[in-house]
Amino acid sequence: MADKADRREFLKKSVLMGLGPLALASLAGCGGKDSAVAAPADGKRRKLRAAMGNGGLQSTWCTLGKTTAELWGELLDVEVTWFDGAFNLEKQRSEMERLANQDWDFVAVQAQQIDALEPAVRKLKRRNIPVISMDTHLVALDRMREVGVWLQIEPDQEYMGRTSTKYLMDKIGGRGKVIHIGGASGHSGGQGRRAGFEKILSEYPDVEVVGGGVRWCDWEKEKARATFAALLNQTQEKIAGAFFHNDDMAIASVEALKGSRHEGMVITAVDGQKEGLTAVIDGRIHATTVNPACLIHMNTLVIGQFIARNGEKVEDLPLRVVTPGPLVSLETGNAEAMLYMADPSRCLV
Repeated sequence: MADKADRREFLKKSVLMGLGPLALASLAGCGGKDSAVAAPADGKRRKLRAAMGNGGLQSTWCTLGKTTAELWGELLDVEVTWFDGAFNLEKQRSEMERLANQDWDFVAVQAQQIDALEPAVRKLKRRNIPVISMDTHLVALDRMREVGVWLQIEPDQEYMGRTSTKYLMDKIGGRGKVIHIGGASGHSGGQGRRAGFEKILSEYPDVEVVGGGVRWCDWEKEKARATFAALLNQTQEKIAGAFFHNDDMAIASVEALKGSRHEGMVITAVDGQKEGLTAVIDGRIHATTVNPACLIHMNTLVIGQFIARNGEKVEDLPLRVVTPGPLVSLETGNAEAMLYMADPSRCLV
């Protein structure tokens, strides 16, 4: 515990001296009479209160997001109250309705389904509480401001689908049978990854998707494993490869290949956090594209505290901040660096 406290104190002092990973303008606004750079009379910066939640802590991506929020909340003097969606839409909706009646400096959420949380967001708008949408869309981009969403912080979902799929096609020589395991059909991230897969697939007429198309597994590892195993048995021909919408589902499914005629299948996925990166390094999967959980949750906190401390207006913000994420494979040579950055003790990518 002492080591953890020392590490966080070192990080905080480093960032305050302008040496931190984002330099963050002293973690507190960029100047001006209303900025947090201008210290209050007692010399202490007000601690902010933020409510944050994502899809479900069953997912390693979501768990890392929570860890990031807690680490960077401490560094930024933001008290983070976490609410877990538990991959249950009704639970997430209920939690959002509950917190919409409480006082916050800002609220941030990764919605499980587009439009599902709109009533609570509208209530927060009426109470002048900024809402930031993380990763997936609360509502369509052209409706965000009218509903009450100030900002969308997200990866390029289609890019992640395209990149991992292009690697898959190159590795299988652009021919053969492949499997496509999706997340959730109503999830904007799943929709984007599907679009990326299908865009690349359209360039390879000699590739056939087993079962005719994507099989949605709702991000559930057990469901993905069972679906994958069933698809393996649909053909006597060796299946060349598979694309999964996240690392968790891919890692859970690869055991089914052992001793089968499909052993050696090329497996690609999306997320690129510690578990997925380790799976690339040890050869369980072949490639993953980084969906930067840490950057998304960290940037949410940084921008949220700028809004609160600098008195920024919604019209001061862009509609979207798109976070970068590279492809990681043994060939790209960046797996060890990404593993260092994604470690929960650092929460940087």
